[in-house]
Parts: sequence; C-alpha cells; structure tokens
Amino acid sequence: MTSLINQTLLERFGKVAVLLGGRAAEREVSLTSGNAVLRALCRQGVDAHPLDPDETVLEQLRAGGFDRAFIILHGRGGEDGVIQGALETIAMPYTGSGVLGSALGMDKYRTKLAWAGAGLPTADSVLLREEADLALAAAIGFPLMVKPAHEGSSIGMARVADPAALAAAWRSAREYDPLVIAERWIAGAEYTCAILGREALPIIRLETPHAFYDYDAKYRADSTRYLCPCGLSAADEARFRQLALDAFDAVGASGWGRVDLMVDAAGAPYLLEINTVPGMTDHSLVPMAARAAGLDFETLVLRILETSRERV
Repeated sequence: MTSLINQTLLERFGKVAVLLGGRAAEREVSLTSGNAVLRALCRQGVDAHPLDPDETVLEQLRAGGFDRAFIILHGRGGEDGVIQGALETIAMPYTGSGVLGSALGMDKYRTKLAWAGAGLPTADSVLLREEADLALAAAIGFPLMVKPAHEGSSIGMARVADPAALAAAWRSAREYDPLVIAERWIAGAEYTCAILGREALPIIRLETPHAFYDYDAKYRADSTRYLCPCGLSAADEARFRQLALDAFDAVGASGWGRVDLMVDAAGAPYLLEINTVPGMTDHSLVPMAARAAGLDFETLVLRILETSRERV
C-alpha cells in the first residue's frame, strides 16, 4: 500500500523544488522551515529537492527538470511576489499566494490600507518616510508599535512610550527598510489564525512575558505559551476566523497563510498583519493550528503542496 501511495504522489506532483534560504533577514528561519518541509515531503515519497535560490534560480529549475516549486522563502525576495513573478515567466506551478497577494501582503502599510478600504478593523497608523513624520506618529498617541514595512518575524519591531524612544526605534527599523510604520498600540490579547485553502484553522492565543511577541518569543524563548483552544467563546472564535478569511481575501492572498490580530479589553478585534509564507519550524503556528484541526505535519505539507496544482 505504501508503495502505491508513493507512486501516486510521484505522479501527482512530479519533481518538486523546495525553495528555501534566500537572501532576506529571515534566511535562517527559512532554512529551518524549508528543511522541515523537505523531510516531510521525502518521508511520503515525493521527489523533493532543496534549492537555495540566487540569480540563476530559473536556470537551475529548468536544468533540474522540476515540475513545481514549494515556496518556503520568508521575507523579501520570497514572500513579496518576486519569486512568484519569476516562476510565472517559466509557467512553473508554485505553492501559496500569487504575485498580487504576495506583494500586497508583504507591504504592511498597504495591507492596512486595503483592510481599511474593505471596512475591516485595524489600528490607526502612519508611514514614516523621514524624521518630520515622527510628529504625525506622536499625534496618534503613545504607546506605539514601530515596525519595518517589509519585514517579518518581528524583525526591527519595538514598542515605544515617548518621543525619544520613537525616534530611536525609527532609526533602528530603517536599518531594515527605508519605510517604517508606527501604529497605535492595542492593549489586549494576541491571536493568530492559520488559513489552509478556504478554511480558517483553530485560532491560537499567544502569551509571552516579553513586551510583545518578538523574535526571541517566536523562535528562542521557552516562556511563550500557545493556547489552542484559545479560550474565546465559540461565537467569538467563529467570528474572528471569518474575519481572518475576509482579511486574507482583501489582499488577494490564496492557498495558505496566517493572519495575526489583537483583541482589546472590550472584545474588539484589530488586524495586525498577514503572512503568506509562514514559518514551518518546531515553534511555528501553522503546524500547531493544523494539529488542533487533526492534521499532522506530513498531511499539512501535502495540503500546501496541493495548492500548486491550482496553478496548472
């Protein structure tokens, strides 16, 4: 039976390039995620091979005889529509969101504009292009969250409580991205909702002793708690899962991903950001949500790979 399943997978997917690593600030996380995905595919008999892309990636894909790509590149160059557009030029099917959803989802500021335009709740924010814009951020009121507009994994983010800290955080965030966002700090509980196909998976509540769910809390700390069931009422969880799907659709995302949100003390939700190529490490949230929905890691990876078939 196992050999028949493996043969079916080989025929269905052909030779798969697992695109991992890349050149973004999240390279190390991508390598960890990508290798986990690669091992899961190989265990199931998929003819999968790692490919760490550089400027010759299209030539390597052609020369290697690959039939499709599993994109597990986090950050710029992999999650922002660049690799998706490149793959479109050689008509190679790939996992996850297309060019539009990837590019818009990677741009936190324009994602928020799209959500606001669609009538979806998100915190007030301002784009900081130059030092004079700091006054606009201060006018929102402290505390604020400051973050690069085009980074993930909480890289370059900081909570600030006064003008001096705002200026310092802006300068620090600019080391990663010339465009920086300052948004109103939402005091409350943080949640995340994974999307797989057209299904919103069980919501996870994130609890950390850190000021917020930062890089250390995501990838290094043992003190971070992940609660699933998340503690919301059935009605609220259903409402927020639908909100996550609406947020996903509003930016043109598809296939799989994750939507992060805060819920304030009054129970009002505020969308934070979208991830169109979320992490797949042992600390990652999509595998946790999948397990809560009854999907093991191998099944999850195959379901994500199936999204490439929608582009055939």
